[in-house]
Amino acid sequence: MAKWDKIEIEHHMTVEELDRQIKSLEKDVKVLNRLHFIRNRYLGDSVDVAASKSGVTKRVGYIWQERWNEEGYDGLIPKYGGGRPSQLSDEDKKELKEMLSKRDDWTTQEVKKLIKDEFGPDFSEKHVRTILRDLGLKFTKAHTTIEDLQTQKNS
Repeated sequence: MAKWDKIEIEHHMTVEELDRQIKSLEKDVKVLNRLHFIRNRYLGDSVDVAASKSGVTKRVGYIWQERWNEEGYDGLIPKYGGGRPSQLSDEDKKELKEMLSKRDDWTTQEVKKLIKDEFGPDFSEKHVRTILRDLGLKFTKAHTTIEDLQTQKNS
């Protein structure tokens, strides 16, 4: 491991706050790209050429142009709500993290059952791993030892 890999990173905000900031800036990048498209149209590029320069299809270019013509700058701001709301509230996630901190040997199946029993949603194991990662928790895959296999065989 390199020397600089041993330097700890300061946590100036939570992972959730960091994700919100990233999403906010991603939206700004999208608006910037759309403004470049409009600028290229102002400079005489066809919709097809301006769209190609912006890395989008001609159809998307026409959608952007229509929004610009109807709403101006505001029409270029993405209007999506960020997807389906989480089935676990921020408070639920905080409580889950506290519950998980009492032990350090949880299996994904155990966490899945805990979430279902305590909060209701029946998530897939894959989604449980995503939740754990979003909470900043580390997890590893269980490794079956020869002793485990022999115990299972004898049971």
